[in-house]
Amino acid sequence: MRRTFSIVLLTLAVSMVLAQESVSPAPRGSAIAEEHTKWIDSVLRSILTIKPGVTRKDLLRVFTVEGGVFSRTRRKYVYKECPYIKVDVEFTLVGSEDKTVSEMPEDIVTSISRPYLEDGITD
Repeated sequence: MRRTFSIVLLTLAVSMVLAQESVSPAPRGSAIAEEHTKWIDSVLRSILTIKPGVTRKDLLRVFTVEGGVFSRTRRKYVYKECPYIKVDVEFTLVGSEDKTVSEMPEDIVTSISRPYLEDGITD
């Protein structure tokens, strides 16, 4: 039920952002609304491929880093196709346990938040 609620919420929010490009929102059931829904479905399917146990390298196929404060063990990532879709990710360090060492592609995702919408962060 939580997943369904998250999907509905994300669909509505992204549809609202995309609808701002037109003068008026697309009527429900229109071709534009259907395209938006299909796009959100593909976004969610892509995001759901990133689960605990995958590597940072796998994560970077779908997401890119977000600016702001971060550490090697915890960072915010942005969906590559839309800078408003974000997740927070925690890692288990592989190799050096020194948190000051740069991020390693082999670090393991231990948790990933539900996707959420947020304006961009600029450093």
